Amino acid sequence: MAKKEESYNEAIKRLRAIVAEIEQGDLDVDLLADRVKEATRLIQLCKDKLYKVDEEVKKVLEELSDE
Repeated sequence: MAKKEESYNEAIKRLRAIVAEIEQGDLDVDLLADRVKEATRLIQLCKDKLYKVDEEVKKVLEELSDE
């Protein structure tokens, strides 16, 4: 079964947790690398979601201006 993709808010919450972990400075190198990889994936997910919403909003606004 496929894993459910995180929502934007879930991704942001996890990113904040990762940043807090990194700022504490207690992560060993292996965990730090894993957290950076996870953060990179979450950032891309957020960017993709924001882009999609932006495109949808632009489309709706264009449709409204054509009326």
